[in-house]
Amino acid sequence: MSDADKPVASPCVSLCALDEDDVCVGCQRTADEIRRWGLMSDDERRQVLRRCVERARLSGQLL
Repeated sequence: MSDADKPVASPCVSLCALDEDDVCVGCQRTADEIRRWGLMSDDERRQVLRRCVERARLSGQLL
């Protein structure tokens, strides 16, 4: 089974707190993305994860 065929796991790291922009400081998902995660397709989840990585880079959490 390739990675594209595997279910996409939640990026939650149990550090759940929203910043002033409604983005979780732990996983970098927006409140709306967190709320909708269970309803999303795996493709949608992968798109969210790409946005999370970009948010982490922009905030200085990733180099």
